[in-house]
Amino acid sequence: MKKEAIALLLGYLKNQEEIIDRLLEEIKSADVSSEERTVNLGYLLHNLYCALEDLFQEIARTFENRIEDPSKFHRELLKRMLIEVPKIRPKVLSKESYQILDELRGFRHIFRHSYTYSLSSEKVAPLKQSLLSTWDKIEKDIAEFTMFLQKHL
Repeated sequence: MKKEAIALLLGYLKNQEEIIDRLLEEIKSADVSSEERTVNLGYLLHNLYCALEDLFQEIARTFENRIEDPSKFHRELLKRMLIEVPKIRPKVLSKESYQILDELRGFRHIFRHSYTYSLSSEKVAPLKQSLLSTWDKIEKDIAEFTMFLQKHL
């Protein structure tokens, strides 16, 4: 792996982390006391997953071949972050992180594609809580992957 590609990925990761941190702070303070606020929280959760997925795409672009089946792109991309690619890169996510992010991926899909679906606070609030309760693990996983990259500069 060329050092330039790793340096570029590290720069991209730093940029995405800033976006992700800002979104996470907004999610922490968001509530579901009204329909409008529930929709806002849904939008923030959607954007957080998109920011993470953009990071995962850049990792996949740097280390692996592309995903062949576009109909399974989002699911397969997230699964790739769960696996170690021997002699290439370690896994990016633990199973625990993968599980909550897969739930968030499913929510993002519904939020983006279902125009007749109305968000209920009973669905959005628990997703927020699950995400926040496992966020330290997700952050740790990304930090460990960042350390791997830094060792290869």
